[in-house]
Amino acid sequence: MLDLNSQLRNIHGVGKSIASRLKKIGLETIEDLLFYFPFRYEDYSRQAKISELQTGTNVNIVGAIELIHNKKSPRKRISITEAIISDQTDQMKIIWFNQPFISKNLKPGDMVSLSGKVEQDYTGIIMKSPNYEKITNNQSLHTQGLIPMYHLTANITQKQIRFLIKQIIHLSSLLTDWLPKETIRRQGLLSLKEAIWNIHFPKNFSDTEQAKKRLAFNELFLIQLRSQIIKNDIAGKTAESIKFKEKETQEFVKNLPFQLTDDQKKASWQVLQDMEKEKSMSRLLQGDVGSGKTIVAVIAMLNTALNKKQSVLMVPTEILAGQHFNSVCKILKNFNLKIGLISRTAKMANFDIKSEKKKDIPRKIAEGAQIIIGTHALIQEKIKFKNLALTIVDEQHRFGVAQRKTITEKSGNNKTTPHLLSMTATPIPRSLALALFGDLSVSVINEMPKGRKPIITSIITETNRAQAYEFIKKEIKAGRQAFVICPLIDISDNLGVKSVKEEYEKLDKNIFPDLKINMLHGKLKAEEKNEIMEKFLQNKTNILVSTSVIEVGVDMPNATIMLIEGADRFGLAQLHQFRGRVGRSNIQSYCFLSSDNNGQKTLDRLHSMVKYNSGFDLAKIDLKFRGPGEIYGIAQTGFPELQIASIFDYPLIETVDTEVKTIIDKLDKYPFLQEKIKKFQEEAHFE
Repeated sequence: MLDLNSQLRNIHGVGKSIASRLKKIGLETIEDLLFYFPFRYEDYSRQAKISELQTGTNVNIVGAIELIHNKKSPRKRISITEAIISDQTDQMKIIWFNQPFISKNLKPGDMVSLSGKVEQDYTGIIMKSPNYEKITNNQSLHTQGLIPMYHLTANITQKQIRFLIKQIIHLSSLLTDWLPKETIRRQGLLSLKEAIWNIHFPKNFSDTEQAKKRLAFNELFLIQLRSQIIKNDIAGKTAESIKFKEKETQEFVKNLPFQLTDDQKKASWQVLQDMEKEKSMSRLLQGDVGSGKTIVAVIAMLNTALNKKQSVLMVPTEILAGQHFNSVCKILKNFNLKIGLISRTAKMANFDIKSEKKKDIPRKIAEGAQIIIGTHALIQEKIKFKNLALTIVDEQHRFGVAQRKTITEKSGNNKTTPHLLSMTATPIPRSLALALFGDLSVSVINEMPKGRKPIITSIITETNRAQAYEFIKKEIKAGRQAFVICPLIDISDNLGVKSVKEEYEKLDKNIFPDLKINMLHGKLKAEEKNEIMEKFLQNKTNILVSTSVIEVGVDMPNATIMLIEGADRFGLAQLHQFRGRVGRSNIQSYCFLSSDNNGQKTLDRLHSMVKYNSGFDLAKIDLKFRGPGEIYGIAQTGFPELQIASIFDYPLIETVDTEVKTIIDKLDKYPFLQEKIKKFQEEAHFE
């Protein structure tokens, strides 16, 4: 007897081999499969008569097999299956390539349903390699109506996925509909069972839209409810008032080696004003890659330290943590502050932290430093701070409001909660920011630092690759440096995609034998990574070949060229982040995009990088090309995964927000919802 927790290997037609392939795309149980949604539909809802077919149209036809046989192509030595199919109006030829088994599956006299594109050759209208199925009981799963299309893994076909879901779709009736009945009624939503059924096997596009509305509502409702619960949980706490140290701040700004932009001044003032209040600040600082958000954070941390309180700056990577530690120590050297670094592999400070036991060092830093910079280790290490008054989270949205709650427990003061400043280069619409973080104030840095030039982006092909290499060589001879980004570490990781090791060998030995080249990837030890980055920063390396570890925040002002191999393998968000590693000075910078995929959709996506320099513009384009579930590299930036909902669906986000506030105070009335939110919190791993 199957239930929602039954393993997929227990379904008819799923053996050990297919079960292991399904596991690769996260499908292990029947419930997993029910929630594995199609990303688009093929529309074969119009059944056509053969006599009415027009070239270039996608159609479904139903007819009888008159003749079917296999033959070999004399030139290309491929197997060709030819068939003649007829209905009551006419007959036509069908061709399949390299599928000789079809002639065993289909025999003259069989009724078949075919879907595909109508083409023309010298014999008349034909269909090449259409989807087909033998008609039994007048039912069609793969060729008629709206046909769901799913993301696949190797050796799993669309037909297999559809066949499996069809077998278990009736078990959707076992799903607990956790959304309150009054919410479903108020918002005119389908039941969960109906939504699951309609998303997989819709009768028409109205079915799909209603199903998507309910499932998108589910996703946003859980995120926003969870955010509201945590916000309410910490709302009763006050914060330390951080007094604005005007004289010292003005002196610091005056001595900077660059001039603050108007947006940086405005954002800094908004942050400082918030921090003076005894109500905890909750502010999002949004600015495109390279817009200069970090200096706003430094001004806030300086004021906190001058108030004899601690601040923490959390960043996503060890490389970035190390770089921030060095730059903050340098920029604040005149203030004689104690600054510490805590990451998984590095624990250091600009003051004496000698300890007999190595494990005590993080605790000593957390207790002794006025400014602490680090990665997730700041939360994971068993440490408590002395008097933490400000927490800054850079480019790691998975913490959101939940992170604030976690770090409050380490703040050294149970009566107050630290001020929170979240920084992001990902363009988050205000409505989504509210959904993820609760009631946020938002500061935006639109201006780039003075003197910065827009990065010139070009697509390179194999025909102009030699010119690109010559250009790189010329720039390096002029004293500049270059990044080369590859999707993989090793050539064995995935055939056909460029790897760091392979590209490093090629550039080092064949293309630029007279230049100093190094490589960087995630499998290197932290010490090696830091050493490689330090050499690059000191211009001891001309070209750095790297994986995406270079993506976030790293600042190399002398690097003016970014060459991205396999650019089609990255989302626009990542490409924009990569591009932001150059153009960090007043020297003209360049980004070259290379791809082996010449499909029109790929080229259109890459051309949008050429056309737009704004992250917000690119986010909207990513939605158009990739669909909401993959929008703007959500998975990479730590957002909750959205399969159906879109971060640009403002009306729905606002509707959900209203609904959440309506039921938040009476959660005890909804045991199913309480159970669901508990499970969601356990699975989401926001902390």
